[in-house]
Amino acid sequence: MPSAVTIEFVRFDAVAKPAQASAEAGPSVLVAFAGDDLALSAKTREILGSAASRYERAAAAANFKGKNGSALDILAPEGLGFDRLLVMGTGKGPKKDAVEDTLPDHAGLGGALMGRLGRGVRVTVLFDLPDAPADPAVAATELALGMELRAYRFDVYRTKKKDDAEREGPVNVAIAVADPAAANAARERRAGLAEGVGLARSLVNEPPNVLYPESFAARVGELTKLGVEVEILDDAQMRALGMGALLGVGQGSDRPSRLVVMRWAGVGGQGETKPVAFIGKGVTFDTGGISIKPAAGMEDMKGDMAGAACVVGLMHALAARKAKVNAIGAIGLVENMPGGKAQRPGDIVKSMSGQTIEIINTDAEGRLVLADVLWYVQDKYKPAFMIDLATLTGAIMVALGQEHAGLFSNDDELADRLIKVGKETGEKVWRLPLGPAYDKLIDSKFADMKNTGGRHGGSITAAQFLQRFVNKVPWAHLDIAGTGMGSLANDINQSWGSGWGVRLLDRLVADYYEEK
Repeated sequence: MPSAVTIEFVRFDAVAKPAQASAEAGPSVLVAFAGDDLALSAKTREILGSAASRYERAAAAANFKGKNGSALDILAPEGLGFDRLLVMGTGKGPKKDAVEDTLPDHAGLGGALMGRLGRGVRVTVLFDLPDAPADPAVAATELALGMELRAYRFDVYRTKKKDDAEREGPVNVAIAVADPAAANAARERRAGLAEGVGLARSLVNEPPNVLYPESFAARVGELTKLGVEVEILDDAQMRALGMGALLGVGQGSDRPSRLVVMRWAGVGGQGETKPVAFIGKGVTFDTGGISIKPAAGMEDMKGDMAGAACVVGLMHALAARKAKVNAIGAIGLVENMPGGKAQRPGDIVKSMSGQTIEIINTDAEGRLVLADVLWYVQDKYKPAFMIDLATLTGAIMVALGQEHAGLFSNDDELADRLIKVGKETGEKVWRLPLGPAYDKLIDSKFADMKNTGGRHGGSITAAQFLQRFVNKVPWAHLDIAGTGMGSLANDINQSWGSGWGVRLLDRLVADYYEEK
């Protein structure tokens, strides 16, 4: 999809009254930020000039206090030369001992701003906050990222004309900062990130008759334009590798399954530096199979591939900014359907690892897909770590709601790093336990294990199942059932598909695993 917003950084002294433009160019908007009790920065007051006092009178009339998330919109402000003056409230500055919910959220601020602007406007943003951020250049790029993320829309299948009252067209933004060169350098480190999130969102939003294993794999092939190597394994190749767990899930569908492996070599040969590896569950539609789901809400199961979508979006982001890291992205793509060839409760399948699995519930299918992909990646690529993402269990939503993804790990350092970058990006994770007592719940009388441990600790036993296929490689499992699809709307996302995880993992790589 073409970008709905274009952004550039300019100097404060470049801010001037907008030149006269045609009606098609859209109205001009000047954006300023006010802290608690209407506080404006000195630079903002200087640029506003006499309009600053008029802003204070308008704020008093509208009872605007500068609280975080509030906004004051002044139309045709006298003397400024702009069609609108939009003042965004930032509230009080962050506390010294900030916890996760009080960390500065400049991306959220950018998203909230974008939500107030509308389409088809020319915008000048005075990015000089009353409470100066620790790194103004990075904060400005986060604001820009938030604007780009909020601008995302998925309306490719809507054929009705737009409401005449809704203005269309791109949003052209100039963000005035003290040091445009520093802001541009910081933005380079985020190049392709908004596109990666948008790609992940669009994959999740696509209908299942359009996005199925073969067509999903074909779309991943487009990453070759960015220098990503893409390999697609079909049913026959996976059967030769012994991937009985993955293939068992897809055998009830007319759509053949696929395994897609993406390789980004940002620091040279794969044999010289251990790659980092990301694995995604890609069930393009999940009926539950023979253990069929209730009809109500089943349409949401088109999003059961949100983990795979995140991995694709992440690989796009890493390649777009030419990240100095070797990375593997692997996604198992299947469609879980009932039918004469579908696997049954009671079946026993043999995974690529050689371990056998008794099928108790065909709706516990995602872990079967991941089992073979995890084993394949650790065996072939010997990665530094593996992180898998999956809309795996409804139980994680019972435990955590939609505010956090569930985190399970066999490595404390990896888990701690994920928790930290989760707080920094707002894509928060919460670590849950693993242990031998939970492991016993998936022991089987007839096979090496069974694919579900029952009602109690459902998210934990699913993670215990996956741990049997990582072969002691440092590993983390992210259960994103509550965050990957149908997630709560927020300042940076109004879409059903959230693209959750792309920002989290991109930051993880940038902060800890990328060569400087």
